[in-house]
Amino acid sequence: MLHKTSAWPLAQAYAALIVYASLYPFTGWRDQGIAPWAFLPSPWPKYWTGFDVAANLVGYAPFGFLLALSFLRRGRKPVVASNRSAIAVATLVAFLLSLCMEALQSYLPSRVPSNVDLALNALGGLIGATVAGGLELAGAIDRWSRFRVRWFVEDARGALVLLALWPVALLFPAAVPLGLGQVFERLETGLAEWLHDTPFLEWLPVRDIELQPLMPGTELLCVGLGALIPCLLGFSIIPSTGRRAAFAVVAIGLGALVTALSAALSWGPGHVWSWLSDPVSLGLGLGLAMAAALLAVPRRACAALLLLTLVVHLSMLNQAPASAYFAQTLQTWEQGRFIHFNGLVQWLGWLWPYAALVYVLVRVSRSDSDL
Repeated sequence: MLHKTSAWPLAQAYAALIVYASLYPFTGWRDQGIAPWAFLPSPWPKYWTGFDVAANLVGYAPFGFLLALSFLRRGRKPVVASNRSAIAVATLVAFLLSLCMEALQSYLPSRVPSNVDLALNALGGLIGATVAGGLELAGAIDRWSRFRVRWFVEDARGALVLLALWPVALLFPAAVPLGLGQVFERLETGLAEWLHDTPFLEWLPVRDIELQPLMPGTELLCVGLGALIPCLLGFSIIPSTGRRAAFAVVAIGLGALVTALSAALSWGPGHVWSWLSDPVSLGLGLGLAMAAALLAVPRRACAALLLLTLVVHLSMLNQAPASAYFAQTLQTWEQGRFIHFNGLVQWLGWLWPYAALVYVLVRVSRSDSDL
């Protein structure tokens, strides 16, 4: 029987990240009269920077790590031979993915395929896979497996993936701290542009007034619900009350730290805590208090409360206007664009709560669910 590991869906998500970052901005596709494999025998570039080398190595190392780990954890405890096979296969997949991305960049005038990038990407995949294999042989992965068995229910893979992606989604600045899923105004504008010069434009409802910034009390509640959401998701897969308490403190603390990191990356180190206003501070405290009050609630009830919390949070959040200042800031700061993978993290911030909503709905509706 195959072991269900969270590494496999995380590897798939990371592969999607690589595709997005490699082919962005997805415009200007054309045949430039160059064979897609012509970059392979080309001379190595004369000019390169340490940043380019590090980015290509680091970019593929997590993919190799997750892919090798997913192969290693899908069966019984591997021996050295299967460990080497997992490393080899993960490295080969990383190489093939990079080869496809570099070849496709031949059709994008804004991107330049490079055999150096291909070699560095493959090396990064090998490094990541080797680290996974080494940790497996050292028993570290087994210790994580035992930790997972003690802390979480057996079928917790989907929730663990969502929880792993939650802090990444917070890297992109939001109009309301911990406010993921603010899409209404963008959907409204995008749909109007898409239907421009068509008779269907008249079908769109017209708002009488513009969206207004949230009142301090509403912002406080919105932040509190945003902090409660990952706690309830964790509670739905953690049976122990004591471990739930530790998880809630870590989750809300991590959310605050990642939000501070996002502020530093977007506006500079001097603005690390500029987002921590009085309503936000009280909202974080409210989220922690609500999580403490729900520590003993059964897991199925936590899932139901999570659905309600997500709906209320998204309803409140989407009554506020999107901030154009964030987008302008990221367009003018090169490091911000790199850290945010040209908008991919922003997409993750938009879609994460809806993915959590679908996940919980499916779990609750399953008759064989152990919730």
